[in-house]
Amino acid sequence: MTDLNTRLWDVIEPYLGAERLELDDLEIVGSGGSGRVVRILIDGDEPLDIGRITELSRGIGRMLDDDEGLATSYTLEVGSPGLERKLRRPAHFQKSIGREVKIKTMGLIAESKHHKGVLVSADETSCTVEVDGAERTIPFDEINVARTVFTWERGAKPGKQKVKGPQHG
Repeated sequence: MTDLNTRLWDVIEPYLGAERLELDDLEIVGSGGSGRVVRILIDGDEPLDIGRITELSRGIGRMLDDDEGLATSYTLEVGSPGLERKLRRPAHFQKSIGREVKIKTMGLIAESKHHKGVLVSADETSCTVEVDGAERTIPFDEINVARTVFTWERGAKPGKQKVKGPQHG
């Protein structure tokens, strides 16, 4: 993290903690001028609706406007991680243990750069993914991209449900 990222994290995290929420991620993209984007992802025990995100965005915006490191214009994006989350920090991996993940590595691990399976464990330096019945330990510094995978469970289509037993009409 850059000094600006760290400073903003240290300002925003206590604010969200007081709201019983968690700062999931903070990313600053672009440079000064009109191209800088500050992306903030917020997580909580309950889903966040658009009204709550708008309220939090206003509060965070006021804090960022007071920061000298953002003296130039910026665009603030506040949201929740979503169903398919990017995994960028050890805490992201630790929260996702037991979920299906897709990881692309820079080099070969177990003769592949693509690893899709269930996240078995994670610590501060690596994670372990079960791929096709075999565990692969992947150091974080080898990961290019990682995210959780959301799979839709198909249910019966409305109006197409089978009726069991005799029908009376």
